[in-house]
Amino acid sequence: MARKKRGAGEVNAGSMADIAFLLLIFFLVTTTIASDKGLAIRLPPKQDPNDPPPEVKFNERNIFKVLINSQDKMLVEGEPMDDVGRLKEKVKDFVLNYGQNPELSESPTDAVVSYKTDRGTSYEMYTQVLDELQGAYYEIYASQLGVTAEKIRDINNAEPSMKDRYDELKKEIPMAISIAEPSKAGGN
Repeated sequence: MARKKRGAGEVNAGSMADIAFLLLIFFLVTTTIASDKGLAIRLPPKQDPNDPPPEVKFNERNIFKVLINSQDKMLVEGEPMDDVGRLKEKVKDFVLNYGQNPELSESPTDAVVSYKTDRGTSYEMYTQVLDELQGAYYEIYASQLGVTAEKIRDINNAEPSMKDRYDELKKEIPMAISIAEPSKAGGN
């Protein structure tokens, strides 16, 4: 008996495009895209290159200096400090001095916290110190309002009188943290 010779088998590729399209849709729908928010810092307006920078005069007494080098070593008021956790108390003492100690600020409205880093400072150290500086102000606000530091975060959802008092308090004790441009000493 003679056998019929069959042709080579063909793969039906008509539905391959449909399958590829469905896989593409599946991955687009199920993939989450990370959206880093970064730090919420209000930047100053861009300086006009034709105008010279304004001359700002401050009493040195009213400036609390925090410097971090490229090895993440911190200087606070010219003294080395290893424990970042102690920074919050030092800032609170500086801001709430009301002129009592001649080595600290004259008043909360005059107090400025100057924060400067090197280009080689790690991101973790930068954010940790910035959190401590801002946390000091939030603890000041919380103690003045008679609430905990955790409740100060929900102040916008609080009763209107509490929010109004909080807004007044921010005018009386402004969060004056000056973040200087990093120096190039230790990094790229």
